[in-house]
Amino acid sequence: MIRELITEKNLIILARTFSIVFNPFYLPLLGLIVLFWCSYMSLYPLMYKFTVLGMVYLFTILLPTYLIRLYNNYHGWKFFEFRQRERRMIPYIISIVCYFVCFYMMDYFHIPHFISTILAAALAIQMVCALINVWWNISTHSAGVGGATGSLIAFSLLFGFYLLWWLSLTLIISGMVASCRIILRQHTLSQVIVGYLVGLLISMSIIIFINLYNLS
Repeated sequence: MIRELITEKNLIILARTFSIVFNPFYLPLLGLIVLFWCSYMSLYPLMYKFTVLGMVYLFTILLPTYLIRLYNNYHGWKFFEFRQRERRMIPYIISIVCYFVCFYMMDYFHIPHFISTILAAALAIQMVCALINVWWNISTHSAGVGGATGSLIAFSLLFGFYLLWWLSLTLIISGMVASCRIILRQHTLSQVIVGYLVGLLISMSIIIFINLYNLS
């Protein structure tokens, strides 16, 4: 009995840790790191890559996390209270605004559209998830890893990048993230599946469309 309780406790801790590591906010940054490492973008100057990554980190991770935490503390909500569906709209709006500002800054500084399309896809995923969240608790974690998978597939199809190993790793991580959200009882199976498909289809569609439009 004690051994079973310890095992269940460790499983929950592991699921929480995995959910934090693969927070949807982190995925645009991770996607850019993969592109800077595995594609022709690895030829970009190191300082340029750090500048772009720093901008993405500021507007997609640091700023929204800080503002959402302020909002959470202002209302005095505990973590499980904050995760209730009806209280997630303002955090969605905060993240959408931050992502939009990042996308605008990339356009203002003429950062190549190959890079900014990742932000466009992430922004669209956030907006669709926010709309669905009005009546149904869709999994943004699954949408995030679905978006990462869709981005890898899209860039592979467009530019012939060999991303098989990264794609395989992403699929494994996607399954683990979905399992963790179910173990933590944050979402049902249907919510994580729909979230994953939303992220996958939106990211593929936007990245392929924008890049083909700019290449035409």
